[in-house]
Amino acid sequence: MAITAAMVKELRERTGAGMMECKKALTESKGDMETAIETLRRKGAASAEKKAGRITAEGIIARYSSGDGKQEVLVEVNCETDFVAKDDSFVAFASKTAECIANNHPADVAALMDTAIDDSGQSVETARQALITKIGENISVRRFEDWSANADSRLNTYLHGARIGVLVETSGGRDDLGRDLAMHVAASSPMCVDESGIDPELLEKEKQIFAAQARESGKPEDIIEKMVTGRIKKFTKENTLLGQHYVKDQDQSVAKLLESEKASVARFLRMEVGEGIEKREEDFASEVAAQLKDQKEKGNKE
Repeated sequence: MAITAAMVKELRERTGAGMMECKKALTESKGDMETAIETLRRKGAASAEKKAGRITAEGIIARYSSGDGKQEVLVEVNCETDFVAKDDSFVAFASKTAECIANNHPADVAALMDTAIDDSGQSVETARQALITKIGENISVRRFEDWSANADSRLNTYLHGARIGVLVETSGGRDDLGRDLAMHVAASSPMCVDESGIDPELLEKEKQIFAAQARESGKPEDIIEKMVTGRIKKFTKENTLLGQHYVKDQDQSVAKLLESEKASVARFLRMEVGEGIEKREEDFASEVAAQLKDQKEKGNKE
């Protein structure tokens, strides 16, 4: 059976595989579209498996918004290089994944991967494997947040480029207050809304560190206690949203801003591409030197 350009185009659209791979699969299946799809999916799975061990510390934060402040989704999709992070196919996959999350509300990433990414019925996992085959890099969906607002609150999102995404849930205040606060969170990286959100163990560790530093200076215990109290107060202000100086007006805190706006913040989330992932550092000069040393030692032994 003759393999037409239309057949190759259809197979590419359904699988995301390269043109030559589609043509070869159709030739092997003698024009049977479903068999060709299965062939490409098996190859895609094998290709994805080979690349699964590669570190994916680059990528983008993709967003879905309902437009009315009631539902917002952020998802981190990773790849190996920043070059691929700008690829149109990669960006489209991340965007479709965000929309899939908004429409289906999967419980976690594992459930998401088994969910149909769009009306084609293709799962997110199958689409991921097809994209790996097409692009040639390992790709992973690392995490996502799917937020719904309460009746009296509003969700706000800010994307700083494609590497940082912020969600903020606010009540009261002007319409664009939430976006301004999201920009503040992107820039200032607070740990939590207020002091109640700080891990008690973290505070205790900070107290111990501050106390040890103060004792080295030879201060008496009553003075040390006052110094530690002051340092903890400063630490709390610097690391909580309400305690920080507002980035657009350093003369007032975020707490004072909210008070003036008669507004409040219920929660926020900051997501940055690759945070917490240890990147592999390649030192080619050292690698070559080590290889030459091994060769020299082998030659001496011989």
